[in-house]
Amino acid sequence: MNRENKRKAYEKGYYKNHPCKDIFICKVCGRQVFPDGAGTNHRNHCPNCLSSLHLDNEPGDRASDCGGIMEPVAVWVRKGGDWAIIHRCRRCGKLSSNRIAADDNPMKLMSIAMKPLCETPFPIERIEEMTALMGGDGKLNR
Repeated sequence: MNRENKRKAYEKGYYKNHPCKDIFICKVCGRQVFPDGAGTNHRNHCPNCLSSLHLDNEPGDRASDCGGIMEPVAVWVRKGGDWAIIHRCRRCGKLSSNRIAADDNPMKLMSIAMKPLCETPFPIERIEEMTALMGGDGKLNR
């Protein structure tokens, strides 16, 4: 069922109040994604590669005409300790936050979380020098 027909089939806000039981094929990694095991009634990303599609303007409205691939770019911790994924649309650049699902790939989540530490915006070899320039003693305890 294409997006236009799906939009016509359900009234506005349908997905906000009804569980999403759709099975889909991930457009990025090609895996079949089932709603079972997500730990939520609204599966919105692939548990393998964590990618999604830009279907909503507001959560559950299915009103976006973009349809671009939402790639996982970061993770953050919500109030209460729940993790969420920040997705960015490759087509239009929109950012959105989605709770992680119970069956999400833990190695992929950790690699996204560690990326800023592994790819620093400055040469790590110069951290002592930069610390000294900021008024510290410049020494690292080893």
